[in-house]
Amino acid sequence: MNRRRLGVAGEEAVARHYLDAGYVVVDRNWRCREGELDLVLTIGDTLVFCEVKTRSNTAFGAPFEAVTVTKQRRLRTLALRWLADHPEHRSGSLRFDVASVLTAPATGPAIEVIEHAF
Repeated sequence: MNRRRLGVAGEEAVARHYLDAGYVVVDRNWRCREGELDLVLTIGDTLVFCEVKTRSNTAFGAPFEAVTVTKQRRLRTLALRWLADHPEHRSGSLRFDVASVLTAPATGPAIEVIEHAF
């Protein structure tokens, strides 16, 4: 599976994971000049920005490890840009999650979500 398809499959699995837990997907793959937000969701009055990292193995480290301090800063900037474009979502609390997906063709993806990751 190529990298793009791997990433799309991981994002889809995480979106289903959140939907099964009662979240509402508000936006997916939102892009602006500074980058992309993978998933924007709501649960109650909380708006969640989720960065999804998908890997086929851990040879280069766990997926979570790819969300560096620099990436966290970029995600905060992207969240502010998204909120500027979606003023209807400005009330309530904000949360940044990181989702790790390890693919396993025989058993399906293994998903771990760190809520309030940063």
